[in-house]
Amino acid sequence: METERLFKLVESIFPKERILKNLADRYSYSYDASFGEYLPDLVIQPENKEEIASLIKLANKHKIPVYPRGAATSLSGGSLAVKGGIILDMSQFKKKLVIDRENLLAIVSPSVITGDIHQKAEAVGLFYPPDPSSSHVSTIGGNLLENSSGPKGLKYGTTKEYVIGLEVVTPTGEMIRTGGKTVKNVTGYDLTRLIVGSEGTLGIVTEATLRLIPKPQARKTLLASFDRLIDSGHAITNILSAGILPSAMELMDNACIRAVENYTPSGLPVEAEAIIIVEIDGHETAIEEEIKKCEQICLKQHATEVKVAQDEASRAGIWKARKMVSPAITQMGPTKISEDATVPRSEIPKMMERLHAIRDKYQLNLVVFGHAGDGNLHPNIITDKRNLEEMKRVEDAVSEIFEAAVELGGTLSGEHGIGTLKAPYMEMELGQAGLMMMKKIKDAWDPNGILNPGKIFPQPGQTKVALI
Repeated sequence: METERLFKLVESIFPKERILKNLADRYSYSYDASFGEYLPDLVIQPENKEEIASLIKLANKHKIPVYPRGAATSLSGGSLAVKGGIILDMSQFKKKLVIDRENLLAIVSPSVITGDIHQKAEAVGLFYPPDPSSSHVSTIGGNLLENSSGPKGLKYGTTKEYVIGLEVVTPTGEMIRTGGKTVKNVTGYDLTRLIVGSEGTLGIVTEATLRLIPKPQARKTLLASFDRLIDSGHAITNILSAGILPSAMELMDNACIRAVENYTPSGLPVEAEAIIIVEIDGHETAIEEEIKKCEQICLKQHATEVKVAQDEASRAGIWKARKMVSPAITQMGPTKISEDATVPRSEIPKMMERLHAIRDKYQLNLVVFGHAGDGNLHPNIITDKRNLEEMKRVEDAVSEIFEAAVELGGTLSGEHGIGTLKAPYMEMELGQAGLMMMKKIKDAWDPNGILNPGKIFPQPGQTKVALI
């Protein structure tokens, strides 16, 4: 729909200062942290659920696409306006962050920064485990709808385990509540879990009730270096089979190590083929024993060096190096294609071999890091979208990455979501009948297809990722 006509339709709901129609403003909302650019026809900044419900009813009447958007940290194109229409900028939604210490809960609005929840919970001795790398800038609404969890998923589970209640505007403009404040709730279908991870296709979250847990008493972190990648994989599986459940286990390959050292020197071993970071938390006496066992296992698996952080400053230094991976590899080229294929833990060495073979086959700058404890790897390809010949090779490489993950018993995504890039491969993992069941749910909830269209489900005839 033409921008001026669209503006006239919505100005009865929103004040003009919260309707962005200038080309420069709209271009600011045409991209996110993924690959791709799509220009919206209009951008609207709601402040409350009533405004959102009114807009969605209007959108249904006129068949206008609406795309919820938080801090735009999506790595799968989750907030891109692929069919034009309206971007709903949820970052301006009125913020609410209440810690209910007695019931171990946090009541939050979708516009709250995830890192702020961590800080406020920990200030009263509580803990919200999901911690994606972007938590200092990403909003909780986006994290919930992508089910983004970060490194602590190994021990504590994913985001969906901590969302026990939602307030949602449906794709037809009704306001509903799912779940509640009780940890046990088996009344009817579990709509809360259906919405979490739905990538903004089944509703717009206006409030969430999150489960908190007591903050661990202590934690210890080690960094182990390996000359052979396969040895690091065996160290990971042997630690877990020894009855130790770390709160996090991270893996970085040599390309990642060198990128971080070039970007922000952190004392990482640049000659190592791989490093793993292991963090143990819990009772102080127990973690001392377990971190020693982890150190012994790493050395037995031919680690060239193992460093155990002796204070909070050195522990923070290890994690800072890990969190610098994404910004560091971004400096390696103008275009970064970031994926998160996930495989069973036991298949990590095989998946790493496949990834390196794909890198060599297509002669690409491919680096790998990820949450090794739960098999969630992040292959990143650094390229230049202006180089059409190389981008064709990138397309083929990405396809092979997804195929390798599924062949090894894994999944297309562990936390980034499907969005636009992985939609062509959904049938490969789910089968035709499985994909059709998901599509039936989408059609039932959103009969006019106005909420975040073009995501998750492949377009007719779409069989492969299209980057050029």
